[in-house]
Amino acid sequence: MGFARTCSVALVGVEGVVVEVQADLEPGVAAFTLVGLPDKSLTESRDRVRAAVVNSGAQWPQKKLTVGLSPASVPKSGSGFDLAVAASVLGAAERIDPRVLADIVMIGELGLDGRVRPVRGILPAVLAAAEAGYEQVVVPECAAPEASLVPGVSVLGVRSLRQLIAVLADEPVPEEEQDLQGRPDPLMAGLRMPGTGAATGMHGMGAAQHDHGHDLADVVGQESARTAVEVAAAGRHHLFLEGPPGAGKTMLAERLPAILPRLCRAESLEVTAVHSVAGLLPPGKPLIDVAPYCAPHHSATMQALVGGGPGIARPGAVSLAHRGVLFLDETPEFSSHALDALRQPLEAGHVVIARSAGVVRFPARFLMVLAANPCPCGRFSRTDELCECPSSAIRRYQARLSGPLLDRVDLRVEVERVTRSQLAGDGPRGDSTRAVADRVRAARDRAAARLAGTPWRSNSEVPGRELRTRWRAAAGALDEAERSLERGVLTARGLDRVLRVAWTVADLVGHDRPDARDVALALQLRTGVPRGVPMALGALA
Repeated sequence: MGFARTCSVALVGVEGVVVEVQADLEPGVAAFTLVGLPDKSLTESRDRVRAAVVNSGAQWPQKKLTVGLSPASVPKSGSGFDLAVAASVLGAAERIDPRVLADIVMIGELGLDGRVRPVRGILPAVLAAAEAGYEQVVVPECAAPEASLVPGVSVLGVRSLRQLIAVLADEPVPEEEQDLQGRPDPLMAGLRMPGTGAATGMHGMGAAQHDHGHDLADVVGQESARTAVEVAAAGRHHLFLEGPPGAGKTMLAERLPAILPRLCRAESLEVTAVHSVAGLLPPGKPLIDVAPYCAPHHSATMQALVGGGPGIARPGAVSLAHRGVLFLDETPEFSSHALDALRQPLEAGHVVIARSAGVVRFPARFLMVLAANPCPCGRFSRTDELCECPSSAIRRYQARLSGPLLDRVDLRVEVERVTRSQLAGDGPRGDSTRAVADRVRAARDRAAARLAGTPWRSNSEVPGRELRTRWRAAAGALDEAERSLERGVLTARGLDRVLRVAWTVADLVGHDRPDARDVALALQLRTGVPRGVPMALGALA
């Protein structure tokens, strides 16, 4: 009787559980039994592993073979267990020393010819292995850079099962033929999952795609909207842009990621883990270090926005936009159920999806930008009389955005129609993306210094009770905001959000704490009602 064991990782969302893969050989009729709550794709690994072992030059044991995945109560899915199953079988057949396999975590899919193919979720799987105390990991060669992002773990990248056998058996490692130059590597196909949102606005390229030819100075006019975008970036505040078609709402949203600071190491690993699970990591770029940008179409379902799907839930747009920007253009055209599902992640910073196959938790701390026309025809305003929509149609259109959802939005700005003189370039141009990004970075540094030693990193995360007790505004600065609360213009949540925005304005203009003008600008950005303060941040310094 032969026995061997090695380890792999089962992913539940972006969290991993180390699974012990055990192989047992007993005399009897040749059979292959796989136990341990596997799904369909994992059950099919029996045929893949057998063919890969034979085509790699090893002998398949002609005995009763039982492979167990422990703990058996954890659902296992996907083809990432193939490499561990093959290694444990070869260890039980004494082709490999079983003692060598016991402390190694193996992740990878096997082709019928023995090649090792990448799978989704390499980074979170290796993170789970490192947290469990494992120091050696075997992954596909093309996924080794992604696995190497985890410190303290020795990563071995292999291109074929033949190479792995040689390394573990201390034999000369065979050279594998490289694909012809100019042709895409077929092994890289495993890193890009079809139908998961690539090239549809649901991706993690973030600010990198907006650096070339996308400058904030290209936006004509819109001083109020530009100020709101800068405040939103400095404090991670949600933003609602309302205005006629062609006024520049989408241009502003597309340029927002480029003025956000680059992600720190911890944030980069969080974002990369989500995109790795979704199969959206760009080839050749294992670490995402810029803010992601996600702009789903208004026909997106609730599952596409918050996550879900059959079987184990997959991350949705709110998770793909984690630490970045989620832009919902033509927001009233989205399903009301889909929009209302955003309330919980907006408050909690994560989304919990309960399915029969298990409960999954995805991170979802994003900056939401909503854009909408004022009416179905888009021409309704307080000054012009071009709109032909009946008042009832305008009310129905604007009522598609529920009050509880809008109450979670910190900044609401009316984008004005661009005039001919502005398009002709007669007026002054706004600041460039580089200049605004520098101010945003300086404001973030001030907030980080103030919040040092706390679990919060930006003003939008600080609870209202802390702002009212620990970090107080200047004396009398909140008088107008408190009167708005008494008149019902603001809710208690709205007052807290005004305080957060006021702190961001103070950070941008260099004040030690918000004064009455900072709070007035925050109120103006929150309610849209003029408070007698200029919209230009430079005028408050």
